[in-house]
Amino acid sequence: MASKGAKAATTSTVRLLVPAGKASPSPPVGPALGQRGVKTMDFCKQFNDRTKQYTQGIPMRVILTVKPDRSFSFITKTPPTSWMLLQALGQEKGSSRPSHTSIGELTIKHVYEIAAIKLTDPGCEDTTHEAMCSRVLSQAKGMGITIVRGEEVTA
Repeated sequence: MASKGAKAATTSTVRLLVPAGKASPSPPVGPALGQRGVKTMDFCKQFNDRTKQYTQGIPMRVILTVKPDRSFSFITKTPPTSWMLLQALGQEKGSSRPSHTSIGELTIKHVYEIAAIKLTDPGCEDTTHEAMCSRVLSQAKGMGITIVRGEEVTA
């Protein structure tokens, strides 16, 4: 059985979804970091500085690594694919019955643009554009969004 000292020597990873420029010690950030002994105000200041070039309120994915001495480092990723698809469509949420009800149509160009943005994420260096487009298409299908080939979307 591992000793208590060996257990404390490991790093932990926290995944959060935080609005750009609006990080605060309130939930979900405060409780998630407080459990690991991280100073939430330090994270909030650094996160808000790093995301100040984005429109406030865009949900940003954050992967935060907490070291044994309670110091931390984090990387920010692009917003979730589902959020980008809904923004391109102008909807608030996806279909409750995606295989039966469509909430709207997007063109292949939209899928291509979203895939290009997603390819800038850390960890996607080995992903091809075609594979990322396939992921975006699958996400759209699961949300009840119809993808059309033409340049114009029918109303």
